[in-house]
Amino acid sequence: MRSVVTRVNEAQVTIDGKVAGQIEKGFLVLLGVHKDDTEETAVWMADRICGLRVFEDENGKMNVAPKDAGAELLIVSQFTLYADVSSRRPGFTDAARPETAIPLYEKVIDECRSRGFKVETGEFGADMLVSSVNDGPVTIIIEK
Repeated sequence: MRSVVTRVNEAQVTIDGKVAGQIEKGFLVLLGVHKDDTEETAVWMADRICGLRVFEDENGKMNVAPKDAGAELLIVSQFTLYADVSSRRPGFTDAARPETAIPLYEKVIDECRSRGFKVETGEFGADMLVSSVNDGPVTIIIEK
């Protein structure tokens, strides 16, 4: 599983002209599921996202966990994170098929919610427009 986590002041995902998910301060998470990922991987990923201490403390140091910072999460499925770019036309054979990816994507969302976070989402497989106001910018790649 691979995620690109960006600290944002706001973010939203729009599908067919309608806002599907929207957050204020928090993380925009682009989440890719690998064909070999398991529920254990999803739990691990949620734990990393929810515990990532990249919000500033009173001294301006990245030391505050998202929960303590009042962060919200916008989690968007992103199979293209597993693009094979060995040729000019990317291949996606390492990305999980929907029958595997959807339950694991949903598991990450459920795990984050169970930790007390407000979680908004896109729609798996939909053509989405994602916008954000990056804070920092702070962008971190997490992979297991």
